[in-house]
Amino acid sequence: MAGIGPIRQDWEPVVVRKKAPTSAAKKDEKAVNAARRSGAEIETMKKYNAGTNKAASSGTSLNTKRLDDDTENLAHERVSSDLKKNIMQARLDKKLTQAQLAQMINEKPQIIQEYESGKAIPNQQIIGKLERALGTKLRSAKK
Repeated sequence: MAGIGPIRQDWEPVVVRKKAPTSAAKKDEKAVNAARRSGAEIETMKKYNAGTNKAASSGTSLNTKRLDDDTENLAHERVSSDLKKNIMQARLDKKLTQAQLAQMINEKPQIIQEYESGKAIPNQQIIGKLERALGTKLRSAKK
């Protein structure tokens, strides 16, 4: 039981201080007015375009002009009518529903619906899965 001895009291004062003001607090209107009253030296300056969004939208860039002049219609490639007919015919020959075919290739039934309606964007990976599941070549009708 070493270290046990007479209990001593520490009577030195402990001083708790506030944190120094942050830079935002130094710029606060109250702090500036207090500094003026105390006679401290204050420097103020207005920043160029401060608080506005003029720099971002001031002038039209070359890209903006190029986009405005562009009149080309851009659209994604869709499933060809031959491909959608081949998918539908092969599925019906196997006597499968869209949901059953979707389950066989681990996709959602909505994917099969989109392919058969021609709304889908062709994905070679999914077309490959369909070919394996249906046991027929579907891409041969495709360009």
